[in-house]
Amino acid sequence: MKKSLFYFLLVLVASLMVACSEKDSNVQIETAASSEGETKAGEENSTTSDMKLVNDGKLTFAMSGLLKPLNYKENEKLVGFDVEIGNEIAKRIGLEPNPVTNPWETILQGLRGEKYDAIIGSMTATEERAKQVDFSDPYYISGATVFISSKNKEIKSLDDLKGKTIGVMQASTYVEDAKKYTDKIKEFPSEIYALQDLPPGRLDAVITDKIVGISAMKESGLEIQTVGEEIKREEIAVAIKKDNQVLLEAINKAIADMVADGTYKDISTKWFGKDLLE
Repeated sequence: MKKSLFYFLLVLVASLMVACSEKDSNVQIETAASSEGETKAGEENSTTSDMKLVNDGKLTFAMSGLLKPLNYKENEKLVGFDVEIGNEIAKRIGLEPNPVTNPWETILQGLRGEKYDAIIGSMTATEERAKQVDFSDPYYISGATVFISSKNKEIKSLDDLKGKTIGVMQASTYVEDAKKYTDKIKEFPSEIYALQDLPPGRLDAVITDKIVGISAMKESGLEIQTVGEEIKREEIAVAIKKDNQVLLEAINKAIADMVADGTYKDISTKWFGKDLLE
């Protein structure tokens, strides 16, 4: 009887020791996991804070909202190619997308004044603009193109633009392009408004992004046509405030990853039927 009791107590003590050991082990695992999670969260928060965001946890990016199909309002909501690209970039950086509008003629001032973190609104990366802001890698390639009314029989080549009335978007690179042909330049808050003035004859020509003009022809049924080849090739990029290398690198990585995994091609094909980076 005593021997049986002895063995029973021995087994009981051993069981208690194993249970305590497992409990300590579980505590150590949970503590380690918790510590790892806190470290990861801390690193993410640190990276986000280094991006110098206007609103914590959000990527606020601006556009004119008047450039269909690139960026425009539908039922009071911003939609379009630029918007989807911006939303995808924000998601990949780990931020909530926050697209906003700003008049194009003051959009650079708004960025430098910290009204938003970036411009994702079909802005051409130029040397002059690069003096004020930093540009990401291009997220699409296009070209400046001349459009005229389908009824216009006078303008058959770019040389025929001399002395003609040309419409362009305010504060766009196309203002300088137009000056090469004429001093009769009319500026508009949106290229769409300018293109609409071609069929009635209020303008002789419009210089704008090839994609914008062709989309207007298809979607709005505007009776317009192109003249000659593209005036110049344009790289469209994300603009951010200078000296924000952390945000710039994060955006470039997001764009590269989108291209690599096919997401970019899906978005581009949805809006234009082709990959705008090819």
